[in-house]
This record gives sequence, C-alpha cells and structure tokens, in this order.
Amino acid sequence: MAKTCEICGKTPQVGFHVSHANNKTKRRFKPNLQRVRAQMPSGGVKRIKVCSRCLRNGSVRKPAIR
Repeated sequence: MAKTCEICGKTPQVGFHVSHANNKTKRRFKPNLQRVRAQMPSGGVKRIKVCSRCLRNGSVRKPAIR
C-alpha cells in the first residue's frame, strides 16, 4: 500500500540527514498517516488512511459511534 493521504494526497518527501561534520545522506520524510473510519459523501462508512493534518483541520467527518 502506498504511503499517501487519501484526502490531500500527501506523499513521502526526500531530504538529507546532515551530520555535525556536514556529511549528507539521503532520507525520507514520511507523512503521519492514521487509519480512521470516515463517513463518505455517498453515506457509507469506510476505513481510509489520513494524515494528521487533515484530521486536525476537520477534513474528515467521523461517523456516529456504533
């Protein structure tokens, strides 16, 4: 499965580890994805992967408690 937010499309980005001696090695910054139950616009409930920023912004509508 891809490490992609299903709401905003955020994916891993690349950058560098930088040591005190200024040595640079490649690294990846992965989005903070959470699996949540979300209310879909069609009315159903589905588990989706969502980044923490989308959860915090209220972009995801959570269903009523079962």
